[in-house]
Amino acid sequence: MENLQGGELATKKQSKCRLLLFPLPLQGHLNPMLQLANILYSKGFSITIIHTLFNSPNSSTYPHFHFHSIPLSLSQSESQSSGVDITAFLNSLNTKCAEPFRQSLAGLLSHFRQTNETVGCLITDAVWYFSQTIADELKINRIILRTSNITCFLAFSYFPLLRKKGYIPQQDPQMDDEVPDLPPLRVKDIPTVKSTDPETLEKLLNNMIDAAKRSSGIIFNSCDLLEQSELIKLRRELNVPIFTIGPFNKLFPAAASSLLVQDRSSISWLDKQEPKSVLYVSFGSLVTLSKTEFVEIATGLANSGKPFLWVVRVGLVRGSGWLEGLPDGFSDEIEGRGYIVKWAPQEEVLGHPAVGGFWTHSGWNSTLESICEGIPMMCFPIAGDQMVNARYVSFVWKIGIQIEEKLDRERVEKGIRRLMIEEKEEMTEKAMDLKRKVDDCLKEDDGSSYRNMKDLFAHILSFY
Repeated sequence: MENLQGGELATKKQSKCRLLLFPLPLQGHLNPMLQLANILYSKGFSITIIHTLFNSPNSSTYPHFHFHSIPLSLSQSESQSSGVDITAFLNSLNTKCAEPFRQSLAGLLSHFRQTNETVGCLITDAVWYFSQTIADELKINRIILRTSNITCFLAFSYFPLLRKKGYIPQQDPQMDDEVPDLPPLRVKDIPTVKSTDPETLEKLLNNMIDAAKRSSGIIFNSCDLLEQSELIKLRRELNVPIFTIGPFNKLFPAAASSLLVQDRSSISWLDKQEPKSVLYVSFGSLVTLSKTEFVEIATGLANSGKPFLWVVRVGLVRGSGWLEGLPDGFSDEIEGRGYIVKWAPQEEVLGHPAVGGFWTHSGWNSTLESICEGIPMMCFPIAGDQMVNARYVSFVWKIGIQIEEKLDRERVEKGIRRLMIEEKEEMTEKAMDLKRKVDDCLKEDDGSSYRNMKDLFAHILSFY
């Protein structure tokens, strides 16, 4: 009876508590933050979303949230985001948003004090490193949301050590060597982003990790079983409370927060296909390909003989509008078994009975969504955490394969045949087993993510 009363008191306290959330304005970061906002709202917290006018979320989709915008002046190249030096872009965002955010946060806190509304804490994307100093100045607790996996963030915290040991910058002769401090990663799996100025990347990572160590906690869109040993190491490295309460998409879908228009004809097309027969192909919202890579992918898909649904967003191919770079005769060759759209409702696609495999860039959101549907993956990582995720998919969880060498039509065709024919049954069985284990993490009372969620709520309520 005492526990029940304590739970009721906590619920009442949550209903009087407002949380301020500040997402990074990129698709792969915006989705999880809005999913987290929905999770927190469903548990009684009031939500205010602070956002930039660049890539702003559609507030009409979330009438239960309050939205507060801050100005952000970007150059023409920066506003296109997918074609810029991403590390320079993220550092620029931190510089340009600092003062507008400070003024907005101060104004919001003053407003809520005047209306006698309690603000529990500020939750920002981990990349917004500048916000920790402002939170300290305004005396509000800051919790960060890390939208990538645990191993990637651990690797970022180890960067000074990895550089000292000669693993960074990565050198060709040692690319296949294992990194003793970060098993099972090899040197080529260390998460890094190509930049015109390596110092820019180091500044970004150092500032992000320093701000994380000064924060009041970290939320991960993950669950304990996926990276247990890495979670233990990260807790020791950062010495702040860590809450693994994912996968978020099993609690709230992200479709409503898509920055791109979803083509629902993809679902109608899938409805006409045989069960587990279709390869879904999508490389996310930021990856770009050369015209040569685009042709090799198209030719490999055609030569594989397998049905496929391919997302070719505008801007995917550098220097091209949309589909003009497809090889001659491609449309005739794939007629009836291939379908191309500019963007698709990915979670719904992965959950469709016709989909049997996913060719992905291995972003963390895509990886989690595929795991949650028991769909094996063919991984084509480009940069950052994608290398880490692909290593776990292919080597640790063994629910997919990775294209590690030069992308050409022969390797594409061979990879598709492995995924969709030769090793399909074995990998699907392992993927379904991992799906069941992840589902168990979300079970009420005894699921690890459920328990961690309750701990997070208690942690937030302890701030006031």
